[in-house]
Amino acid sequence: MSYLLVKWIHVLSSTVLFGTGVGSAFYLLFASLRAEPRTVAAVAGLVVWADAVFTATTAILQPLTGLWLAHQAGWPLTRGWLAWSLALYAVAIACWLPVVGLQVRMRNAARAAARAGQPLPPGYWRDLKLWTALGVPAFFAFLALFYLMVVKPAV
Repeated sequence: MSYLLVKWIHVLSSTVLFGTGVGSAFYLLFASLRAEPRTVAAVAGLVVWADAVFTATTAILQPLTGLWLAHQAGWPLTRGWLAWSLALYAVAIACWLPVVGLQVRMRNAARAAARAGQPLPPGYWRDLKLWTALGVPAFFAFLALFYLMVVKPAV
């Protein structure tokens, strides 16, 4: 594959990864704040699906294409901005992995509440707080990653 094609895949997949994450977070957070179990169940179901289809595939593509590009460009992985990028990516993925399980639990709790005609249970709200706490550092890690990838500063 050509360098430019892999670079295009890398940029496109980073956009899909970040965009899916931000969009999913926005919709699930605001659906949750409405506290209507049927709405939350529907939105959480779509978020889980989007994570499986878009986030998981692009999360795998990112390091593969990034490492290939670095190798082709002759950049050592210890180069300042590249080393920071790898570290920030690891932080973001470390935050995202538990979020996947939380989203499944949140979806299941919302579905059960909707079926029972009950409000969202306390466990849902605990999971939402942890989900939010993990999402914030992942969001800022990705913002910093985009900066590092574009600017490639001497760090």
